[in-house]
Amino acid sequence: VQLQASGGGLVQSGGSLNLSCVASGRTFSDSPMGWFRQAPGKGREYVASISKTGRNTRYEDSVKGRFTISRDNAKNTLHLKMRSLRPGDTAVYYCAAVGDRYYVGDSAIRTESYFTDWGQGTLVTVSS
Repeated sequence: VQLQASGGGLVQSGGSLNLSCVASGRTFSDSPMGWFRQAPGKGREYVASISKTGRNTRYEDSVKGRFTISRDNAKNTLHLKMRSLRPGDTAVYYCAAVGDRYYVGDSAIRTESYFTDWGQGTLVTVSS
C-alpha cells in the first residue's frame, strides 16, 4: 500500500495539530495501521495504532490522553489528532500499514516489524 502523510507543521507548546495519511494500492480496510515518530538524533518509536475496523486502539504511554488515532475506511484515511503538544513531541511522524502476510485479526499492533509499508513522514515541530 502507498501512504501519503500530511498535516505537520510548527506549533507552540500546548497547541494542537491533526495529521492525516491517505492510502492507496491495497484495500485499506484490511490493514491495521499505526503512527510512529523519529526525533532528531533518535531512533524511530511507536506512537499509536489502530485495528483494521477501528474498534481497537493502542497508545504509547507518553501520548495517552493527548493523542487520538482514528480511521475512515470509506475515505482510505488514517488520522492522528494531537493535543497539548510538548517540545518532546517534536519529530518526523510516519504512518505505516501492517503487511498483508500477517494475520492479526482485529488487533491494534505496536510491534514495528509487522509494519511493512511506510509513508514519507511529516515534520512536527513544537516550540517552547
